[in-house]
Amino acid sequence: MNPSIWVAGARPRTLPAAAAPILAGVAAGVGSGQAVPLWRLLLVPALCAIVALALQVGVNYANDYSDGIRGTDDVRVGPTRLTASGLARPGTVRNAAFISFAVAAVTGLVVVAISGTWWLLAVGALAILAAWYYTGGRRPYGYLGLGELMVFIFFGLVATVGTTHVTFHAVPPATWAAATGVGALASALLVVNNLRDLAADAEVGKRTLATRIGDRATRWFFVSLLVVGFISTLAFAGLTTPWALLGLVGFVVLLAPVARLLAGAVGRDLIAMLQATSLTELALAFGLLIGVAVGS
Repeated sequence: MNPSIWVAGARPRTLPAAAAPILAGVAAGVGSGQAVPLWRLLLVPALCAIVALALQVGVNYANDYSDGIRGTDDVRVGPTRLTASGLARPGTVRNAAFISFAVAAVTGLVVVAISGTWWLLAVGALAILAAWYYTGGRRPYGYLGLGELMVFIFFGLVATVGTTHVTFHAVPPATWAAATGVGALASALLVVNNLRDLAADAEVGKRTLATRIGDRATRWFFVSLLVVGFISTLAFAGLTTPWALLGLVGFVVLLAPVARLLAGAVGRDLIAMLQATSLTELALAFGLLIGVAVGS
């Protein structure tokens, strides 16, 4: 099978949501003056990034499989769906998700062994369960309107705070500001994704948050998450260095897409919004890291 199909099925546009909290977690430690050996500063976050990326790819394949076998992906305007389109057998897609989870688990075990924080094994297990049960199982929480909350928790708080903790053995206040910022933008990615699919989801009975609160409220909820990300960056800069305000640069690319979103953009017109939000989250994390490096 063409490898490009599997790359598309992994939904590359979502991967910044996995990388951003790792960068932000390192930025929080550096910006707060935490000192660690260079090997640790380079190795541990790199391993954390592998864990986060593997989890993100795993949840994307798991979502593809679960929605595909339920029939809720039969009509979509977004990325390639391997199961629903018939490009791959359902069992193969499911196995790809399990392999991704296994990579995350093994790499996470190495991180725990290096850091000595064995209680994080329980957190890792919860993260894998959350990835599977987003759309898997009999009562997936993604169908209960809880997807955005779980993304904020695991791809915001857990990933960012966890990275700072295992790298620096500390969780300074700036970590929570960084975690809130990237978590809000990661949640915003899911909000705009569900807004794009709102009509199709409502038709097949997929009860995302967007289908529960409606089109207009979803659009303003998205904007409110951007505001949270903006304010969190200001808070981070106040706790570390003014140079961390470089994290705000990425918000510039959202100005035009947000205007179109509030004007009523739908369907494929929202794909640009997804791309801009993804870039903004990554730019925020890079900006924080570059800012604290310059400031220190």
